[in-house]
Amino acid sequence: MSKIDLRDLTRKMDALSNTYRTLPKELGAIAVNFSKERFINQAWLDSTKENWQPRKRSRRSVHNKKTTNQTLLVQTGRLKKSIRVISADESKIIVGSDVPYAQIQNDGGVINKTVNVKQHDVKQHSRKRNGRDITVKEHSVKAHTRKMNTTIPSRRFLGASYTLSKRMMNLITARFVRALKS
Repeated sequence: MSKIDLRDLTRKMDALSNTYRTLPKELGAIAVNFSKERFINQAWLDSTKENWQPRKRSRRSVHNKKTTNQTLLVQTGRLKKSIRVISADESKIIVGSDVPYAQIQNDGGVINKTVNVKQHDVKQHSRKRNGRDITVKEHSVKAHTRKMNTTIPSRRFLGASYTLSKRMMNLITARFVRALKS
């Protein structure tokens, strides 16, 4: 009968237990980084790459000139910065955002409702109409309602992905192999 070194077994069990305890936080970090990469690549990555639908009109800068920054879904960075691990334990990891418009940007959809516009003042400015410059005088706009009928295209940045699953499985395998070798 051969002898079993209980210290070695105990050390490996402790390493496995520690790996099991720390793994959800690491997996959550991988999921958050994967979602933030979607903003850089401007495409969803499942088993294939699906580019985001481009913007219909060019974004303009403060001085009404076309800007070279045409990054989709990033103007202030609020949506991208809001992606975080909401909860992580041994059974599940939830990654999400608390920004109110995150879901419709991720899934797409139609906004069809009536919105209230508050009274506001418009400063004097110029704009082109029918190919010629027109100067708009300073004036006040009364409070009113406006019908809003807008279709938002789906630009996925959160969700289940084959590539994300592969990255997670590679991390899990590497962590447990390292724990067993210690």
